[in-house]
Amino acid sequence: MSTPADTLPVLVTGGGPAGLTAATELLRRGVPVRCVDRADGPTTLSKALGLWPRTVEVIHRAGGRDLLADRALPQSQMRYYSDGKVIADLRYRRETRPLICPQPDIEEVLRSNLAAAGGAVEWATELIGFDQLDDRVRARLRGPDGVERQEDFAYLVGADGASSTVRGRLGVGFEGSTYELRFVVADVRVDTRFDHRMTHYFCSPQGILVACGLPDGRWRVFTSAPPGVRREDVGLAAVQRLVDERGPGGIRLRDPDWISVFDVHARHAETTRVGRAFLIGDAAHIHSPAGGQGLNTGVNDAHNLAWKLALVWHGRSPRRLLDTYADERGQVARAVVRQADVQTRLWLLRKRHQVVLRDSALRVASGLRLFDIAYIPWLAGLRVKYRADPRAGGRAAGFVPGALVPGPLRGRLDDLRHTLIVAGQPDEETRELTRWCADRLGAVLDVRPAAHRGRPALALARPDGHVDSTTRDARAMRARLTDLFRPLLDSRQDERQKVTAHTA
Repeated sequence: MSTPADTLPVLVTGGGPAGLTAATELLRRGVPVRCVDRADGPTTLSKALGLWPRTVEVIHRAGGRDLLADRALPQSQMRYYSDGKVIADLRYRRETRPLICPQPDIEEVLRSNLAAAGGAVEWATELIGFDQLDDRVRARLRGPDGVERQEDFAYLVGADGASSTVRGRLGVGFEGSTYELRFVVADVRVDTRFDHRMTHYFCSPQGILVACGLPDGRWRVFTSAPPGVRREDVGLAAVQRLVDERGPGGIRLRDPDWISVFDVHARHAETTRVGRAFLIGDAAHIHSPAGGQGLNTGVNDAHNLAWKLALVWHGRSPRRLLDTYADERGQVARAVVRQADVQTRLWLLRKRHQVVLRDSALRVASGLRLFDIAYIPWLAGLRVKYRADPRAGGRAAGFVPGALVPGPLRGRLDDLRHTLIVAGQPDEETRELTRWCADRLGAVLDVRPAAHRGRPALALARPDGHVDSTTRDARAMRARLTDLFRPLLDSRQDERQKVTAHTA
């Protein structure tokens, strides 16, 4: 006799940032999880570095605040140079300031969050294949002992990187292209006068050079490679020549910790959901490191999917809620790939008139602080706005469907439940709505008042801090809550009928 599907765990393949986040957020919401990775243990390569504020919020919520603070270096600004001269300063405000933290340290924080939620990564455990049945995923796993076992899961989350086994088995295309140029990256000690808390972008006709300070005093140096370069051709001396060629001079490299040559791609999966299987992180999209969005996008993919999976797994929301994952995160992935591609191509301009135009535009935008208005908040993850249902309402009391709840209030919301925000003085219908919510939806919904001087309004905030819908009509909000949580309300009604019948 098979196990009921509504009690099966979720299988997460991949113990990197996206997989760790997905497993943690599911466990925090009471969903059993197995997180497996075919590697023998955690990565030791620093790879991704930047954590933007929206990602930091997610990590802090799961318990990693102090551990992350001990390992991260706050950034002050980005500075752009052309032919050695400063052309733009992009300064961060407190709410948009990123942290620099090498990937092994980020993953250590995320594994600590996972452990606090009651989970752990099963290393040296590989997904060999899987079949999707009507009510479950039947997976074949090979463990550290080399033995293959068949096990059933409610859902499958593929967080297994750019060469994703899950994506390949699903037959999902990975559309896009690979840049003709290769890139060189090195983590080294640097003798330099440049500010360690800035990211420096040196643009030159020979190529781009990026230098970013690391928390341990080292620097990350990233530059475009000469045509035809091979991995075995690049050592410290070769990187030094590239730095001398593209940089302003006076930057001496020593004591390398890591040097690598890699290709840069701009690709995204044609879909991120097939039945009960989902793709997140690099399995769903890869792109240039320009803008530092890769790891951040993966973590937020995981967070978006996890709260939705949890509601459906518990039988509290209809399965169609899962359809919104592919739509919402697809919007973000396409925007990230597009932005990274544009910035990378701007880095690589060589024709004189193109360079002059780029440099002039950067000077003007920097002088007018235009980057503060849209670009940096977008990089920070604070301007992500999902397409809202036409019935979701419009701007009301400062809340916009699809956008994030404003920062100070967002930090006070319960991230494990939806929140009904009552802005302004409630009328009798609103008070009746809040009583109904407390009686019927307490497991999935918090109610919170918010000061507002204008017309009273209602806003429904999701567990990820985005606004689901707004209205000034309590009946319309009750209809939205009924639609979102109908399975839970129906089960409560069934329970009440059983109690009534038993009492009679």
